[in-house]
Amino acid sequence: MIYLHIPFCKQKCSYCNFHFSTSLNYKEEMVAAIKKEIGLRRDELENKNIKSLYFGGGTPSILKVDELQSIIDEVLKHFSFDPDIEITLEANPDDLDKNFLKELSKTSFNRLSIGTQSFFDEDLKLMNRAHNSGEAESSIKRAQDFGFENISIDLIYGSPSSNFEIWKQNLDKTIELQVPHVSSYALTIEPKTMLNAWISQGKIAAPKEAEQHEEFFYMIDFLKDNGFDHYEISNFGKPGFHSKHNSAYWKYQEYLGIGPSAHSYNGRNERSWNIANNQLYINSLNKSILPKETEILSEKDQFNEMLMIGLRTVWGVDLSSLKEKFSTELLEYFQNEIKTKLEDGLLKIENNHLTIPEKHWFLADGIASDLFVV
Repeated sequence: MIYLHIPFCKQKCSYCNFHFSTSLNYKEEMVAAIKKEIGLRRDELENKNIKSLYFGGGTPSILKVDELQSIIDEVLKHFSFDPDIEITLEANPDDLDKNFLKELSKTSFNRLSIGTQSFFDEDLKLMNRAHNSGEAESSIKRAQDFGFENISIDLIYGSPSSNFEIWKQNLDKTIELQVPHVSSYALTIEPKTMLNAWISQGKIAAPKEAEQHEEFFYMIDFLKDNGFDHYEISNFGKPGFHSKHNSAYWKYQEYLGIGPSAHSYNGRNERSWNIANNQLYINSLNKSILPKETEILSEKDQFNEMLMIGLRTVWGVDLSSLKEKFSTELLEYFQNEIKTKLEDGLLKIENNHLTIPEKHWFLADGIASDLFVV
């Protein structure tokens, strides 16, 4: 699979620490550099048959449709597309006007991931989103009118501008709009964000973990009652609408990341990442130099990552794969470490897969990190 990072946004969201720029001065040069990188890295994927192409960011929908299509055309020069390929565009509601969607419907994009975040203006203002509540709803309806059925929306819970009743209404609206996939995250306070500064200055209250916990478990029950599978801690999809792209990450498959700050993984022991600087990225590729760094993952790194990723999912960690991949010494350590957590019910083993019971998923990262080899 291939991930394409489009590093532009109209404005900076208060909670975001991803790499992007609000200046579009070098947009054409960036598109050209991305296409150049695709060609230079065409031999890095063993499987040339692409099952997922994902435009993330940033805000990919800030590009014109013909610019997006030109990138797809470049990928097709070097790779083939699986007949059931999933081609996703992350989009903000304010970008999805009639003209944009009309043009997009003529392309091979077949999935939209819409950054809704909330259907309430007070939440959106706190997050410094570029859209309002009316656009949050109308963009989804418009996309459906233009034939986009495979739609995912992002929702954020646990915001200081929200409460339990508002959260319930956000989920009710999701069902009313017949959205088949939801990615939902607790509002977290990241360093060097506006939100972190506001909390430090006492302008707003910090999110309350107890409230986030309550809203998380209400969401699980509510979405499952409405036909969704809870297949990863933050992801819910109706049958047939699970994200192929994200599922590939969680199953340790190889992927190629294109664009500034994008990461790649060879499916074995090598990870690389591009420089998180737009101008340096463009300048390097103008010289046909790949602006990336590479890391060889140790056995411990691979083991820890396999646990961290796998234990966030409904299918968990395949114990047979662990046995094939890792040394006897490491496996003995692992068997000793999981004993107490199995006895306490924080872990369980079914069909030779180690999983965290759903009622403990809110603690999954901590449970996994307790098992890490250091």
